[in-house]
Amino acid sequence: MMPGQIAKFGNSAAQFLLGGLAALRTFGSGAKHKPAIGDAWRQDNTDQNSTNRDSINKDGIDLRDAVKQWREVFEHNPVMYFMVDPAGTVLNVNTFGAAQLGYTAAELTGQSVLNVFFEEDHDLVRRCVALCLETVDQSHTWEIRKIRKDGSVLWVRENAKAMLRGDGTPVVLVACENITQRREAEDGLRQSEAYLAQAQELSRTGSFGLSPATGEIVWSRETFRIFQCDPAVKPTLGFVFQRIHPEDRDAVGKTLERASREAEDFDHQYRLLMPDGSLKYLHSVARAVRHASGRIEFVGAVTDVTIAKEAEQRLRRSEAYLAEAQRLSHTSSWAWDVRRQEFAYRSAELYRLFGFDPDQVDLSARAFQQRIPSEDFGRVVDVERRAIQQKQPFEIDFRIVRPDGSIRRVHTEGHPVIGGDGDVMEIIGTHVDVTEQFAAKEALQKAFDELKQSEQRFRDYAETASDWFWETGPDHRITHISEHADTATAVPTGLIGLTRWDIPPDAELEPEKWEQHRAAIEAHLPFRDLVYRSRDRNGSPIYVRTSGKPFHDANGNFLGYRGVSTDVTAAVRAEQTEEALRKAQAELAHVTRVTMLGELTASIAHEINQPLAAVISNADACIGWLDREPAELGAARRSVEWIVEDANRASEVIRRIRALAKKTEIEMVPLDINQVVRETVTLVRRELATHAVSVRMELASSLPRVCGDRIQLQQVLINLAMNGIEAMQANIDRPRELSIRSSQVGDDGHGRLLLTVTDCGVGLGNDATERIFTPFFTTKSGGLGMGLSICRSIIEAHAGRLSAFPNEGSGATFQITLPLPHEDMS
Repeated sequence: MMPGQIAKFGNSAAQFLLGGLAALRTFGSGAKHKPAIGDAWRQDNTDQNSTNRDSINKDGIDLRDAVKQWREVFEHNPVMYFMVDPAGTVLNVNTFGAAQLGYTAAELTGQSVLNVFFEEDHDLVRRCVALCLETVDQSHTWEIRKIRKDGSVLWVRENAKAMLRGDGTPVVLVACENITQRREAEDGLRQSEAYLAQAQELSRTGSFGLSPATGEIVWSRETFRIFQCDPAVKPTLGFVFQRIHPEDRDAVGKTLERASREAEDFDHQYRLLMPDGSLKYLHSVARAVRHASGRIEFVGAVTDVTIAKEAEQRLRRSEAYLAEAQRLSHTSSWAWDVRRQEFAYRSAELYRLFGFDPDQVDLSARAFQQRIPSEDFGRVVDVERRAIQQKQPFEIDFRIVRPDGSIRRVHTEGHPVIGGDGDVMEIIGTHVDVTEQFAAKEALQKAFDELKQSEQRFRDYAETASDWFWETGPDHRITHISEHADTATAVPTGLIGLTRWDIPPDAELEPEKWEQHRAAIEAHLPFRDLVYRSRDRNGSPIYVRTSGKPFHDANGNFLGYRGVSTDVTAAVRAEQTEEALRKAQAELAHVTRVTMLGELTASIAHEINQPLAAVISNADACIGWLDREPAELGAARRSVEWIVEDANRASEVIRRIRALAKKTEIEMVPLDINQVVRETVTLVRRELATHAVSVRMELASSLPRVCGDRIQLQQVLINLAMNGIEAMQANIDRPRELSIRSSQVGDDGHGRLLLTVTDCGVGLGNDATERIFTPFFTTKSGGLGMGLSICRSIIEAHAGRLSAFPNEGSGATFQITLPLPHEDMS
């Protein structure tokens, strides 16, 4: 015990001893000589008696009797007594106490009391003695170890009190009670508790007590750890149910309610949802204990079975994975009981292999054996019999005939299992469905048989093909080139020994191309579709496309290139012709635009005259504002601003006309199709007004931009608008309305933009719906029949489609479909 834990108390033995000490103090007060502290208590009994006799007063006889009586009690009382002075020296010790420590009283008297204490307790002893000396006549107690003469330990409960002698000097009286057995029992109990706590921690099992009536819960340390609860916090049922997984709370509550109502034991499992989101699986077992008062309590244990549950789940997953792996690999497993001549185990895939439902678990081995052809079954039985006799693994292939007539090829491997008696007790093995492999092997053999014919066939193809094959060495010089039956176009064999850049006459004309090619083959990289000019055997110019890849030996050393070359003269010339055709089409489209501008001259003049008239009017107004006295500069400024605005508007009209008339290359840029429509309507506004045609624009908002050429798309829309205006000239008793609509269909990945131009004119005949896009086909008396053909070519060049449909009633609708980009190009 620490000094702060020392408690004050008294008992009968201590009080008696203190009373005797008081008698000594009275006896000593009449002495003629007062010995020094420590010296007087070291004298033997004879000296003390002599001193006493010298100090006896008139009551000496009675006092001597009292001292004698006290001495007898002191010596023979079965309690250990010590008297020590302030320095800690033993003044006296009773015979019983000295014997308990293995000493005689003489051996201890005069020695330091610290000699009977462990060295690590010396400071505690000093503090305890000091406390007694500071509180004279007050009793104190503590528990401490003493060390016997033989080195063994004696636990004592010490009651101590400091008193003053007759001469005023203090002395400390200590009565010691032997508590060794109690402490050993306590230590054993604590050790047992520690062992139990350690065992609970190792087994992840905590104990608990539960009173359903009061809700009081008692937990062991391991239970606190399992629930992750602070041991300083008293657990409650509310906290327990808060920890229990929400899906398990009702079941746990019903279990406790039933067990409490019927006073019965319970055994259940549930989950905990921990603060970090993890799960714990618990197994709780409790016994109902009924007290004499009728009150029910539960005493039980709770085990953290998370590891076992997770292992069980992993095992189930492994079994599922194994079953799936067997299904995917067409491999089944089995075990055959040799003594019972029956399957001990069959995987689900074995049932599927033989054409059975895996749920038919009651099938006998005979049902499986009947699906093996008799000649194959006999071989299997013989192989298994030899394996059992020789106790050796075996392999065999056999067939299975399913009810639908299909045949499966099976490769099986078996391994005998030897029992304790030395005989084979089981055979475990696998069946692998090798039907596809067997078919592949047959196909491979067939292919191998045909390989020689294929090689010769390839040689024939190489000699008769329009392509020729070549090979170069590590220095890139041609080492082999195939011969051709057509000697007129084949490359001459005289090319052997030359490099590729030594052959074409365009090497100096296109140095950059050949530098890149040489860099690629120097780096031993494959190349494709290199096109260059050369000459055939007759010296005529040809175009050649060649591709090649490097090849190496088994050690990875570069050996050269192998490749193929093709005469692409016809294709190149076709491309050149097509390019010329495209240029001609562009010229024709330009001519068409210029022609349309001629037709739109009045409308263009009107569009330009409007802002010019406004410029003149505003200029006159500006002069008027400036001529006033004083001049109205603010109004004049507004007039000038309007002049600038109208001039810009006229300039924009002229810019659009120049763009239409200008011969330019196609410029594919992101466009707002609605803006293109509005600009087109502006250009044909005069024509619309002249022919009393109204325009209704239904343009969807927030349309994605399309990639196209603004001028060409405007040309298409102008052509369709003018055709619609002309188609409605004959309308007398019905309105003339031109509708232009824009919309989007499809999702973002495959979306399309739809643009329709609809008129209320004469419409289209059934035979004219497709023919109107044919060049030189026209329904107009003075038309060339090229407008719609050019429009369709423009839209198709934009990866779109232009089509026409007759309306119900009257009129026609022209629909333009344009693809939308995958990403917003704004």
